[in-house]
Amino acid sequence: MNKFLLISLLISLFLSGCNSNDNNADVDLFDYKGSYAGDNSAVVNSVVHLQGAKHFSGLELETKDEPYGITVNYNWTKSEFDDKETSINNASYLFTLIQNVDWIAFNFDMVGEVYEYKITRENLQEWYGIEFSEIDNEDKLNALIQESLEDEKKVNQFF
Repeated sequence: MNKFLLISLLISLFLSGCNSNDNNADVDLFDYKGSYAGDNSAVVNSVVHLQGAKHFSGLELETKDEPYGITVNYNWTKSEFDDKETSINNASYLFTLIQNVDWIAFNFDMVGEVYEYKITRENLQEWYGIEFSEIDNEDKLNALIQESLEDEKKVNQFF
């Protein structure tokens, strides 16, 4: 089963790498709204279009037993993005798009030292004060994320 998931992931990454940047700019992530954590293709295609995607190095789906989760790995050594803000941004998208994921772990490899941030749907919804199921478009989600990330103290308190 793990070999099948790994092969599927590698094929998806290869195919997404074959697309030009122009095609990637036209992707509507909300086409994946209502996806499930077990839908490898939807999860990978979502992650490769989120913040820090060029540093994405793989993911693991935890879908055998509830609560369902996703672990996203990044090689963050040369990233220009903040790891905490990226975690909040990307978790917000994934929780909005994937209806049955309960937690997401982000692993940022920074020159051999790995920083992990595990975010639960429940905690992030409480932090925002809104249910992800109420968000129906990317503009609304981006506004919510940007407003919340402007308060550095609020971001640090979340972690």
